[in-house]
Amino acid sequence: MVKKTKTKVYDTMTAAVVKKVTSGFYGDPKGYEMTMYVTEDGDYFLYTYGGAESAYSTEKITTYTKAKALAWIDEN
Repeated sequence: MVKKTKTKVYDTMTAAVVKKVTSGFYGDPKGYEMTMYVTEDGDYFLYTYGGAESAYSTEKITTYTKAKALAWIDEN
């Protein structure tokens, strides 16, 4: 997935995975995955996606500051 802003591109295919959290199993309508990525430029973003009954039923990329990303990594 790719998200573009005016000055940056966040791409799950080119960024490095920092941490991945999954809940449920493949095909579980309540299951989901959250993956923290970092770009070559040091920008962090969280990719979320899940089943129809999960909190992440729509594929989404959310940008994070480094401090917020590191806090998320520690909490998850």
